[in-house]
Amino acid sequence: MQHIRAHVLVCGGTGCKSAGSKEIQLSFAKYLEEFGLKDEVMLVETGCHGFCEHGPLVIVYPEGTFYCHVKPEDVKEIVENHLYKGRIVERLLYREPMSHEQVPNYSEIGFYKKQHRMVLANCGAINPEMIEEYIAVGGYEALAKAVTTMTPEEVIDEVKKSGLRGRGGGGFPTGMKWQFAKNSVSDKKYVICNADEGDPGAFMDRSVLEGDPHRVLEGMAICGYAIGADEGYIYVRAEYPLAIKRLRKAIEQAEAMGLLGENIFGSGFNFTLHIKEGAGAFVCGEETALMASIEGKRGMPRPRPPFPAVSGLWGKPTNINNVETFANVSQIIVNGADWYCQFGTERSKGTKVFALTGKINNTGLAEVPMGITMREIIYDIGGGITNGKKFKAVQIGGPSGGCLPESMLDLPVDYDSLIAAGAMMGSGGLVVMDEDTCMVDVAKFFLNFTQSESCGKCTPCREGTKRMLEILTRITEGQGREGDIELLESLAKNIKETALCGLGQTAPNPVLSTLKYFRDEYEAHIKEKREAYAKSWAATLLPMPAAAAVCVHATARYRQSAVRLRKNTLSIRISVLNVVPAWLHVRLRPSPRVKEEHGQ
Repeated sequence: MQHIRAHVLVCGGTGCKSAGSKEIQLSFAKYLEEFGLKDEVMLVETGCHGFCEHGPLVIVYPEGTFYCHVKPEDVKEIVENHLYKGRIVERLLYREPMSHEQVPNYSEIGFYKKQHRMVLANCGAINPEMIEEYIAVGGYEALAKAVTTMTPEEVIDEVKKSGLRGRGGGGFPTGMKWQFAKNSVSDKKYVICNADEGDPGAFMDRSVLEGDPHRVLEGMAICGYAIGADEGYIYVRAEYPLAIKRLRKAIEQAEAMGLLGENIFGSGFNFTLHIKEGAGAFVCGEETALMASIEGKRGMPRPRPPFPAVSGLWGKPTNINNVETFANVSQIIVNGADWYCQFGTERSKGTKVFALTGKINNTGLAEVPMGITMREIIYDIGGGITNGKKFKAVQIGGPSGGCLPESMLDLPVDYDSLIAAGAMMGSGGLVVMDEDTCMVDVAKFFLNFTQSESCGKCTPCREGTKRMLEILTRITEGQGREGDIELLESLAKNIKETALCGLGQTAPNPVLSTLKYFRDEYEAHIKEKREAYAKSWAATLLPMPAAAAVCVHATARYRQSAVRLRKNTLSIRISVLNVVPAWLHVRLRPSPRVKEEHGQ
């Protein structure tokens, strides 16, 4: 029998892969063989560990030694000194950002110490492409328990009792949602997993799908059993190729073992899964637009009722939940609702995964119990503000969320507290800003995003956000005028009340929250006629995983190019008008339509 004395875990998440983790794996394989350790040390590719800022990551067990910023040229030293001679390579150890103290052990790092990893428990611990490893840590036990020992009603009651609420942003009670779908009478029902993660800087769902895909499949299958559905779809962004690859492999493996497909566990329950790749439209995160996209139509929302639980995909009752919501289900079924209720607050149970980005020392994924304060997340887990700067605000909830000031640092992070403060949980994006950040520019950044992503179906969202963006642009360029603030507030309230879907209804939130807590900055821009801070909002998102940073910088480059193009076009037009005959001037003038499009 082979005796394994050490495991080397190499992060295989998107961030670490882009930084060269595959080359690191190949180097380990080479040097393990060179030092005669091939049969004693097991090399394992895992999903995302969450500590993306410090990747590529390597963890050596049984000690749990945590190496960060590992390069292929470091591998020989790790193999020779640590695995062969038993000496830790100290220069590759993590250092706490405030104290600069070396922390050799994974579990003692401040970033992980206050986390409670339930959804992310297997991410970074197992090989996501091997179903055997998922089964070894208790995978598919919940599905077996549900379909062989529980009735659909008992499953739904357990989910209700757990207090699990939708992790996609809305926070609607999951058990009630399942109950509505079960109560609908139909010959066909569907389960949909919403993996259309579109918030700037958010990568929670991606990491779960890449690092522990079977957990999501198991949750969907349990939901299918509970509501009476035999077919499901995972709607995932095409920009997540690694997640799609691992999902496909996970589905194939589960079907081969009889864990998906027909007569699961001999119970008579059938459940098949499909993957639908989305084209990247933010509005397709809205459930009715998402279903339209699956059906092959343009992804645009429709009025409700009827709700999806009554008439959803192809007119059949459908239940839609987010990735993180489904990832909680198996543990609730195995351990019971009472166990799950130990975590969180009275009205917000369990944990929440946040993507920490911005001006914070420790960027990455953090899973924390509901009710933890913002201060604990930012300073204890996030390691404080970069470069010793002063904290100014945190933007939570993505484009649909709001900005909270320093006075709210001790606010408990749960659904109801955040709503009361003018923000929302959202899918879990959390962007930290320091004293150099202009809050008017922040509001403009997020409104520019939602305005660009508006499907255009309803007038409040299509035109209202455009007018708000024009006002914000004018203010940040030093051309604001008296009455702009009041006009922004009026437009924002009207859009919230009249927009068709959640995208439009929540689009004004960043503006309203910054007006509430940072009104003085708007007034300063208008009264002093000065432009926004020299440091742009895009710079706030610099310390983030590469995949998200690329998107931000690409947008910034596009905007700069567009400005240059407009200026160059204007210069050419003026030059031409100086030399052409007067009768040509009329032809060269832009039409009213062109003027309108360019805000002239």
